[in-house]
Amino acid sequence: MHAVKTEPALTPAVTDPASADARTAPGAAAPALDAAQLAEAFALFSRASEELSSAYNALQEQVGQLTERLAVLMGALPAGVLVLDRAGRIVQANRAAGELFGRDLSGLGEGEALRCLEETETPGEYLLRLPQAEAGAEPRRVARTESELESGDERIVLLHDITDTFRMRLTAERNERLAAMGEMVAGLAHQLRTPLAAALLYTGNLRQSELDPLQRIQVADRALERLRYLERLIRDMLLFARGDSTGRHRFEVCELVTELTHTLEPLARARQVSFESGCACLQASVLGDRKALGGALTNLLENGIQACPQGGQLAFAAVEIDAAESGIGCAAVRFTVRDSGGGVPPELQERLFEPFFTTRAEGTGLGLAIARGVARAHGGDITLRSAPGQGAEFALTVPLASAAASNGDEPT
Repeated sequence: MHAVKTEPALTPAVTDPASADARTAPGAAAPALDAAQLAEAFALFSRASEELSSAYNALQEQVGQLTERLAVLMGALPAGVLVLDRAGRIVQANRAAGELFGRDLSGLGEGEALRCLEETETPGEYLLRLPQAEAGAEPRRVARTESELESGDERIVLLHDITDTFRMRLTAERNERLAAMGEMVAGLAHQLRTPLAAALLYTGNLRQSELDPLQRIQVADRALERLRYLERLIRDMLLFARGDSTGRHRFEVCELVTELTHTLEPLARARQVSFESGCACLQASVLGDRKALGGALTNLLENGIQACPQGGQLAFAAVEIDAAESGIGCAAVRFTVRDSGGGVPPELQERLFEPFFTTRAEGTGLGLAIARGVARAHGGDITLRSAPGQGAEFALTVPLASAAASNGDEPT
């Protein structure tokens, strides 16, 4: 048999250039996934979705718990809490706030809800006068603080009812004053008896017929001098024991400085003391009892004049200071009285403010105690800086009216 010779099969040539370019072009589409790969990708997606759902559910549960806790906390707080939005409307108020104002505050504007608050002599403290309160009912006293959220979208106003605390504070201050008076009653009796005996003696001498008119006038003047001293002593005792102020209103600081300068400058001139005064407060004002504050500063100025030797100097000034420097937590005005006298020994500096303690024979020992009481009644204080031989500087600090009224309207 003859062998059959066969030729190898030829691969057909590619005649479509587009197909060839598609296979060889860089970045060509990856080949389609098979069924197993699709199933695996879907399983991974399902597991990720389940994990996200679990995390979201856990987060929702935590938010629910926090919301519940916040609601319980808001309801349990004894203080009133108001949450205000950017427009000043109350978006949330707790139960204590509603009880404090006797109404539902949600949805009200800040001014509409808080118009019942009347500022007091103490910054941050207000009298709550409700229109629906019974006639003659004593207003509640509340402390107001305010904080803004970091986002700036809302503010939180916190209202504390401090009526009972305020009453206890007044009672404690009154008891402290009465205790001080009780401790010094023996010395006070001596102070009263001595000028009274002198006045009686001088008055008795007026009955002597042999006195000429000039001597009679001299004896009468001495008797009147002793009686005026008694009157001043009794007046200071009443001021110290009462410890309150008759009324409060807004007045400018520079006007008070000018008034005191006109009053005390002739007295300083009569004692040959150089008197300088100045006010750097521009239009700044104080909310308080002008008469009481003026009396406290008059005591400081009179003490300074008496401490100065002939030819000495007395400086009286008033300046505005910020909250960081004031020491009373708010912007304030500081009155300073600086003399060129002999100074006050360190061991006597704190005792100068004790009732009935005095280093002068004609002093009642109540002037500085009253001055400190007036300063503290206005929400401020009084301090002393002195060194022997270098004079003394008294600084009386009280809040500015703008600081006292920063969170509310002025009383009418």
